[in-house]
Amino acid sequence: MSEGESTAAGWYEATRVASPERPRLNFDLDVDVCVIGAGLAGLTVAREVARRGWSVAVLEAKRVANAASGRNTGFVLPGFQETIDSMVERIGLDHTKQLWALLEQGLDYVRRTIADTGMPGVDPVPGWLHISQTDNGGEIRSEVERLRWIGANVEAWSTERVREALPNKRYFGALHFPGAIHIHPLNYALGLAADAEKFGARIFEDTPAIAVDPAGIRKRIDTPGARVRAGHVVLACNIQLGDLMPRLGATLLPITTFVLVTEPIGPLLQEVVRYRGAVSDTNRADNHYRIVGGDRLQWSGRMRAWQADPRWVRRGLVADIRRNFPDLGKVEVAHLWRGTLGRAIHRMPQIGEIERGLWVASGFGGHGLNTTAMGGELIARGIVEADPTWRMFAPYELVWAGGMLGRVLAQGIYWGTRPIERIEQGLSRYRERSRTRKQVRLAARNGHDRPPAETTLPSGEPPEGILERRLLRALRRKSEPPAAPPAAPE
Repeated sequence: MSEGESTAAGWYEATRVASPERPRLNFDLDVDVCVIGAGLAGLTVAREVARRGWSVAVLEAKRVANAASGRNTGFVLPGFQETIDSMVERIGLDHTKQLWALLEQGLDYVRRTIADTGMPGVDPVPGWLHISQTDNGGEIRSEVERLRWIGANVEAWSTERVREALPNKRYFGALHFPGAIHIHPLNYALGLAADAEKFGARIFEDTPAIAVDPAGIRKRIDTPGARVRAGHVVLACNIQLGDLMPRLGATLLPITTFVLVTEPIGPLLQEVVRYRGAVSDTNRADNHYRIVGGDRLQWSGRMRAWQADPRWVRRGLVADIRRNFPDLGKVEVAHLWRGTLGRAIHRMPQIGEIERGLWVASGFGGHGLNTTAMGGELIARGIVEADPTWRMFAPYELVWAGGMLGRVLAQGIYWGTRPIERIEQGLSRYRERSRTRKQVRLAARNGHDRPPAETTLPSGEPPEGILERRLLRALRRKSEPPAAPPAAPE
């Protein structure tokens, strides 16, 4: 994060619970485990290591949850960013089922931790609705079957049910995950930090790690004012790894998304947005939203592969809200910020021991906060109990993300696929209107001997059907994404 972002997440900052300012590390320290990064994954590692009786220190360059952990959308979801079909193809069905079970454990961890500690201000709300903007009810039902096959708690919602909860003519069917939740992520991180300290963890803010020497049994971590020695080091600092360990940092693609929270809208909001859970209406960066504070709308999207000024996307985000919910009228923006997350090109998190005593917990962007809980607990168990479960992620190795070329490709794919998606969505709405008009005509002519005439080609196909398919094929050829960037050289 840039320096200017330190207070940018205004809604979360405005509603954060009280938390102490923690000291800088200004004396040498010897511990069992040193965690670099006080985000959600690092704090989970620290909490679980401390609960098991080992000594642990957390080094944070700024403040607890200053980066992506304290400025994300707050969705705690089942599932990885990678698709189930791709996972099964790469690692097999049984392995995929085991990873999904770990995801569910991560979701349970977040829910249980909030309840057991009585964290204030986290405000969990159940449910996640993943909506399709194309008329593909058959695909949704097939996806539900595949997900249930690997152990997911999911159900298919019809177009009618979706529009009853979210009156939007752009919406069709959806996947509904009743076990998901959404939370206040900053307050959850502050609660994790406080609970870790109760078990003896020591958290130092304004203490960047400037060098790590992983050689030997006792690793050495240098900070501006002191040195830490530890048997294990956990790198949980996301894209900030680039300054500390450039080769490892180069395995993450930095993705910036933008989040706004509106001024209070009043009762109208809950009349228009009747679903209280989290909502996503895309497989990409647009749009993810939820009601916060009772009468405010939180909305995120407009991905960039660089850290653009949030003011550049303000108008676009507001336009997205108006396009989807025109009945809300003019909405005023109270808070607008950006958050930069790290994403591996294989679209799976990075979890495990990369060399003896050196661990990584990163690449959680795009998955939901439960993966940080899952990854943190797996690493803590691996360190203290020699539990090998973390090896389940071994097939998803560290791969070079392509550097600047990878970022350009990611942005190009995002921009290039949006027009195709919008045309497909528009065609779905057109076909729906055509069916409605046809039904009206048939009803009006009910009892007549001759059905309504339709223009057809010799093949028997309406001309608009062929036109639609030709248009989509042409657009897909023009927007075919380039090959993924090559793996890092040895």
